[in-house]
Amino acid sequence: MILEQLTRSSDVKSLRHHELAELCNEIRRKILATVTTNGGHLGSSMGVVELTVALHRVYDFPRDRLFLDTGHQCYPHKLLTGRFDRFHTLRQKNGISGFPNKDESEYDLMTSGHAGTAVSMALGACIGDALASDTRKTIAVVGDASVVSGMSLEALNSAGHLDRDLLIILNDNEQSIGRTVGALSRVLSKVRMSKLYASARHAVEKLEELVAKIPRIGERVEKGVHDFAEHLRHVIAPGKILDALGFRYFGVFDGHDLPGMVEVLEAMRAQPGVKLLHVLTVKGKGVKGCEEDPLALHGAKPGDSFTLECDAACKVDKVEIPAAAGSTAPPKKAAPAKTEFARVFSEAILAEAATDPRICAITAGMPDGTGLRPFSERFPDRFFNVGIAEQHGVAFASGLTIGGRKPVCAIYSTFMQRGYDQVFQEVALQRNPVILVMSHGGLAGDDGQTHHGLFDIAFLRAIPGVTLLSPRDGAELEAMFRFALHHDGPIAIRYPKAATTAPGRPIAAIELGRAEVLREGDDVALIGYGPMSEMALEAATLLDAAGVSSTVVNARFARPLDGEFYRGMLASHRFAATIEEAALNGGFGSAVLEFAAREDSGARIRCLGVPDRFIAHGTRPELLAELGLTPTGVRDTILGLMRETADVRIAAG
Repeated sequence: MILEQLTRSSDVKSLRHHELAELCNEIRRKILATVTTNGGHLGSSMGVVELTVALHRVYDFPRDRLFLDTGHQCYPHKLLTGRFDRFHTLRQKNGISGFPNKDESEYDLMTSGHAGTAVSMALGACIGDALASDTRKTIAVVGDASVVSGMSLEALNSAGHLDRDLLIILNDNEQSIGRTVGALSRVLSKVRMSKLYASARHAVEKLEELVAKIPRIGERVEKGVHDFAEHLRHVIAPGKILDALGFRYFGVFDGHDLPGMVEVLEAMRAQPGVKLLHVLTVKGKGVKGCEEDPLALHGAKPGDSFTLECDAACKVDKVEIPAAAGSTAPPKKAAPAKTEFARVFSEAILAEAATDPRICAITAGMPDGTGLRPFSERFPDRFFNVGIAEQHGVAFASGLTIGGRKPVCAIYSTFMQRGYDQVFQEVALQRNPVILVMSHGGLAGDDGQTHHGLFDIAFLRAIPGVTLLSPRDGAELEAMFRFALHHDGPIAIRYPKAATTAPGRPIAAIELGRAEVLREGDDVALIGYGPMSEMALEAATLLDAAGVSSTVVNARFARPLDGEFYRGMLASHRFAATIEEAALNGGFGSAVLEFAAREDSGARIRCLGVPDRFIAHGTRPELLAELGLTPTGVRDTILGLMRETADVRIAAG
């Protein structure tokens, strides 16, 4: 096997040409086998195998610098840079990351999982090298979806002005996680249709030269030919745009033609200045059926079964592990029906939009992950996918309120950070009633530190006028969404990437700022925010066995807090603990502490949540256990604190 013998990037240079093709097949086999076992991003990585091999063939990494945007496409790069032996640990706790990670390898220059970062980072590195008279090469590989993000466009503008030795490779597969949207996408489509930008521009220039040489042709004819030439430039390629930006454009090239890509990249290496190389690839290349449904292969799940076109024997089926001999599985108790929070939201917005034509939905390139795909199909005129442009999406939503609409802006918590200034300037400052729905609030599991939604409570709590709430379960999410539709001002609902009980239970009406007492006790108050209140109920049962009587509170709101309620709660209990699946600094617990300090209550409060560090990848249950955010973890923390203060006699157990 060729792949397992490669220990560093430069090993690719020693391979013979026929071995490179087999290497590509081996990379695809390894990725497929691993992703169908562990889960992960399949389509993007399968689409850049030949491009990645060609890059490592031509450039000298890690001396030369490679930036990958968004990071979904990094698996072939990892396999070529000494991580083959660890690749089976992909996205597993304490294993290798599913994204570039600078703590994992010298070949990864940044820890990245968001779109739109590569060009800015690459340009900065390139300028730094130039100032040091360093001649190493810098390459940024950017997808056709992430190139339209605001940060990418700003970086492209700056790169053209500075005109340094920078290669930007536009990996164009006509797909993001869903279909790429926007005007720039249509421009790229025109380029794809022509595939002859350089030749066409040359033809236009020759045509103008010919017209100029014809004596006394007449101003009208000359102007007509000139106008036709200008129109042709705009129709066949983004020539005017790229020329104005200062780029030299090269394209369009087949990203799966490995010998051709090697030849093109060698030519690019010799070209000075800022260059944009346009490469066409197929998302999920080599996986049977993927070209018909590339969206389905964006993220594969453990146990999924696919067949590689290059090797029919590479089919990976789900493996059933038999029970140990003589073992008998205990009978399972009937559990309440479960569903994903995102699905509950999806069904809630559909139900409300059916009777209220003012409701509109906005997302930033994530219609499926946010649960808005059904809305987009049922109400296409009221659905707006702005692409990977969170800043614009938030401001656009605010503008919709001026037009009398009820905008629901659904964005992952971690991506809402990119629209932070717009939440401040365009939403809160205007007091416009935009509903922000933040999925993936909390630990995002094996997607890791770039995707954990841990900071939304803290950064939104800093902005005046934004109401913050989080549901305990599916029924409460439905009720909170209805409450938000009638709230006069900015409001943000956050929920985790997790299953919950399906809606259906009776629920107390949602009142602004009001918490809900789930059970009464005498010794300690466990105050849970969002789904952590369910976990607090389980912890309270465990504390009962230790002789500690607990009140459990479903906080519902992180802002505003009901002063009268918290004043009484803190005064009537010896000890209180807040529990949240979020960063402790500035989070829900901080809000309670600040209230207690203003009241000079003297209450003993302990905040449980995510400490002041970045959290690596792992399954959500694994990470919650590591952080002590489980029923047993909360019980042990509370018992330890109460022993230290000797407040109560604690039973053994």
